[in-house]
Amino acid sequence: MVCGGFSCSKNWLCALNLLYTLVSLLLIGIAAWGIGFGLISSFRVVGVAVAVGIFLFLIALVGLIGAIKHHQVLLFFYMIILLLVFIIQFSVSSACLALNKEQQSKLLEVGWNNTNNAKQDIERNLGCCGFQNVSEEATCPAECFNTKTCRPCAPILKEYSGIVLRYVGGIGLFFSFTEILGVWITYRYRNQKDPRANPSAFL
Repeated sequence: MVCGGFSCSKNWLCALNLLYTLVSLLLIGIAAWGIGFGLISSFRVVGVAVAVGIFLFLIALVGLIGAIKHHQVLLFFYMIILLLVFIIQFSVSSACLALNKEQQSKLLEVGWNNTNNAKQDIERNLGCCGFQNVSEEATCPAECFNTKTCRPCAPILKEYSGIVLRYVGGIGLFFSFTEILGVWITYRYRNQKDPRANPSAFL
């Protein structure tokens, strides 16, 4: 059977949702690994990663069941949710790639001032203290704080922020295109007839 038929669409949809399942489990695993090894102590960061992983897993599960059973209702909701996720993810990924240095600096400062646990993780892992200036009166978990050799965190964060945003934006764009591909395959698959069923019935 040529690709584009019922079986081919079903196999592609199953493969795509298996990929989403692996990515969701990877997200949850990375969050657990970060907590286990003490790299992340912010429950907000871990909570977001776990929530995104669970949400992606549930979407993949709905798509997988819908593809296997050729379930019209599940496939319809899967297609709508995937389309909404595509719009949001494409917008966020494009914004990550479009940010200039000044905008990155402002975002870093806002994020720094609005978090505490993540701030301590950054200071401990990067060996820096404070954002723009090192204050001797403030507490800092970095080892260099005891030897008075710490640098401010802002220059280090700015050095890596551009690279991180490019990677996040690029990976986000890649997965956003797989999502629109999933919407297209689902739309085709919903309107195809199952050759094993009654040929006069439209499933």
